[in-house]
Amino acid sequence: MAHLPVAMRWLVAFARSDADSGLESLLRLRLHRLDIDARPQVLIAGVGAVDLVVGARLIIEADGRANHDGEDLRAKDLQRDAAAAARGYQTLHFTYAMIVHDWQAVVDAIRGALLRDGHR
Repeated sequence: MAHLPVAMRWLVAFARSDADSGLESLLRLRLHRLDIDARPQVLIAGVGAVDLVVGARLIIEADGRANHDGEDLRAKDLQRDAAAAARGYQTLHFTYAMIVHDWQAVVDAIRGALLRDGHR
């Protein structure tokens, strides 16, 4: 790490080896830069590990094509969303295109959900 510029060393500490994808890591980093604390790879009983949890009850999933493409995988996502909702969670899904090319829509959706949940 000594070879990194001092201003960039925080990224090494911020990085996680348990992220499922680079897309998930990018999403978490972008949220961090907005002062939105997103806890990665949270295990929820009856649901399993989710990409990120923000606040008490907001699940955020970064849906890359590899793990979410196809009818069977989409059905699995919907089952997990229903199980999460039964436990009081709201789930937002964002695609690669949204996270990379339509970031403001992602931010607006997350902030809207947090406002409805009583966060500012």
